[in-house]
Amino acid sequence: MKKTLFLAAALLSTSAIAEIQRLAIHVDENDPKVMNLALNNAQNVKAYYTSKGDDVIVELVAYGPGLNMYLENSPVKERLETLGMDDSYKFSACNNTYTKMSKKAGKDLVLLSEANKVPSGVVRLMELQKQGYAYLRP
Repeated sequence: MKKTLFLAAALLSTSAIAEIQRLAIHVDENDPKVMNLALNNAQNVKAYYTSKGDDVIVELVAYGPGLNMYLENSPVKERLETLGMDDSYKFSACNNTYTKMSKKAGKDLVLLSEANKVPSGVVRLMELQKQGYAYLRP
């Protein structure tokens, strides 16, 4: 009886200790192939850790030419919309880049609803790394 209770307690304690895996992905290229690679990496990481019982948070941070991947005419719009329905994925857009691109275009650009502006893409990546996020540049 004691052995059974101990085993049950051990199983409960290990299953209750699911880790949270965190990944920050750097997006600075206006290239659908690179962005699709980044999205594939994000989905593969989530699938791997989810299969092990861990929670996963993946944040893709776009700045410079990479911000084009988050605009309304993005070639990966459908994938972002689909992944955006899953709280495991976050899409951060550099406001510094957004402001410069909007000024150059002479109008406010339209970001996909899945993208959230952050003051600076580079600073956001630094913050995520300080919070223990692994870093990936596809």
